[in-house]
Amino acid sequence: MASGEKFIILPYKKNRGNLVPGEMRQASSAASAEKIASSMSARFVGVAAYAVMVDEETGDMTSPRLLARHGEIADLNAA
Repeated sequence: MASGEKFIILPYKKNRGNLVPGEMRQASSAASAEKIASSMSARFVGVAAYAVMVDEETGDMTSPRLLARHGEIADLNAA
C-alpha cells in the first residue's frame, strides 16, 4: 500500500444553520495550502488547510493534520 502526503484546503459554509464543507482544493505544498486558505477566508464562514496521508491505490485520506484555520471549521477527527 503506497501512500503519500497531500495538502488540501476545505472551505465551509452555512446551510440552514449547519456548517457544511464546500469543494475541496489541492495544493502543491504546505505553504501554498496556507496561502490559498488565507485568500479564500473572506468568501467563506471558515476555511481550513490540512496535510493528509493519501493511499495511492484507493484514494482514501487519513491522518489529517491542521495547517491553518480561518473562521469556523468542523472537526475532521470527530467520530
